[in-house]
Amino acid sequence: MSSPIASTRFSFLDRSRTREGHDGPQALRDTVALAREVESLGYHRFWVSEHHSVPGVAGSAPTVLAAAVAAATSAIRVGTGGVMLPNHQPLVVAEQFGVLASLFPGRIDMGLGRSVGFTDGVRRALGHGKEDAEDFPGRLTELLGWIDGTQQAHPQVHAARRRACASPPTSWRSARARRWRPPPDSLSSSVICAAGRRCSAPSRCTAGTSAPRPARSAPR
Repeated sequence: MSSPIASTRFSFLDRSRTREGHDGPQALRDTVALAREVESLGYHRFWVSEHHSVPGVAGSAPTVLAAAVAAATSAIRVGTGGVMLPNHQPLVVAEQFGVLASLFPGRIDMGLGRSVGFTDGVRRALGHGKEDAEDFPGRLTELLGWIDGTQQAHPQVHAARRRACASPPTSWRSARARRWRPPPDSLSSSVICAAGRRCSAPSRCTAGTSAPRPARSAPR
């Protein structure tokens, strides 16, 4: 009988921390280099994060960095841990991940959070307040509408449908009929895959942070 740990798939989250004697650009290049190393070690997924004006953290544009990581690797899944949805228009997020899924089919995961910045100054610069985090369920519903093509609030406007970005499963779409809550088996995550699957990746999205918890089981 094989050990459960032998079949466990591990993922890696990098925040692009700046080290002493290095600047932000070097930290971003180090993230890309780290992704290559992580892939060579057999990890299943590599995540990048979104932090604004956090001392010592260079990762502020996760979709851009995810594109660089995916381009520098060949097989590892690449995702965001996570995109802070209150900071972005859902249509733009759907389009960005649609492009990523088209360029790197079968490899892109969309991880979402609801943080709006960790200081008043950051929140003002982003044009949001703490209360905007409370609209996360509504923004998630709108995002899912753009992804599966069912949104009706903006007639004749659509996020380009791409073969590599399939519709989310019914369990996600049915959440529109009620106030959204994370599925009980998702470790309090609000993570959906650009490939249309729900991930049980360990992200504290509903707590307003993208830092992962130790996984109790392998991400699916």
